[in-house]
Amino acid sequence: MQAAVITRHGDPPEHRPHPAPRRGAGQALIRVTAAPINPLDLLCASGTSYFGAPELPYAPGAQGVGVVAEAETLPAGQRVWFSCDAGMRPGDGALAELCLAEEAAVLPLPDGVDDDLAAALGLSAIAAWMALTWRGGLQPGEHVLVLGASGTVGQVGVQAARLLGAGRVTAACRDAHGRERAAELGADAVADLGAYDLDDALAQAAGGQVDLVLDPVWGRPAEAALRILAPRGRLVNLGSSAAAQASVGSATLRGGTLSLLGFTNNALSPEQKAGALDEILAHAAAGRLTADRETLPLARAAEAWSRCGRAPHRRAVLIP
Repeated sequence: MQAAVITRHGDPPEHRPHPAPRRGAGQALIRVTAAPINPLDLLCASGTSYFGAPELPYAPGAQGVGVVAEAETLPAGQRVWFSCDAGMRPGDGALAELCLAEEAAVLPLPDGVDDDLAAALGLSAIAAWMALTWRGGLQPGEHVLVLGASGTVGQVGVQAARLLGAGRVTAACRDAHGRERAAELGADAVADLGAYDLDDALAQAAGGQVDLVLDPVWGRPAEAALRILAPRGRLVNLGSSAAAQASVGSATLRGGTLSLLGFTNNALSPEQKAGALDEILAHAAAGRLTADRETLPLARAAEAWSRCGRAPHRRAVLIP
């Protein structure tokens, strides 16, 4: 089969022939129709993630959309979304013509959601949804601040907060296109994360304090966001695209009885992922939730790889 293959840690994938996978017990063999490139894929391929350096060569891609070719309990020909552990455990991922996934990680797709949209949403949308609900405990009427709102997690976070009944949604990101897009997606106000006085910029945009912060960036933005949290407010961190470290003052945490919470999709059960994605895709099918994306052929994997995490933040979805 053809695949996008990592041959050296830190390098982009090469489009080339690669051994086709062989299905084992409890697995589904899926003919891939759409596979996104996520920041997680780049992190794993770098060889520097906390999962350890993956064995080489391998095809990256922690999720995708496709059609079941063979399985024990799933009918052949069924259209599905799936996740796998490529880059985190030995084995190949979704940036290939064929991919293996545990049947528990394979979910039927509803009508009304295109393959590329389901692929672009996927794990990023699950992370935003579950960080707001399961980890952050969002209550109707609460004020939410979404940091890094230009990325897919942030875009979904803005829309999800609105769908989940937030009273006010503030979005913050560095680039002007991202701020404009966040407003189009439902943010009540936007802030520039590059502002000199970031505390004031966030407070002005939020109209005062916020109850919950969705934070995929960490660093200085997280420090500023913590300082505008209302008493008993929560910050849920699920990434570090701005910086790996942040300085958090004890007085800030204690004075507001604040909660600083970590989130990873790896902590979710298959049932939790399935439940979240069902809700997400139902909203997507109804036109209430989307993600900016672009489709490219699998042969352009290296080009798509280089765009990940860069403005204008359209999730690259590869089509084998």
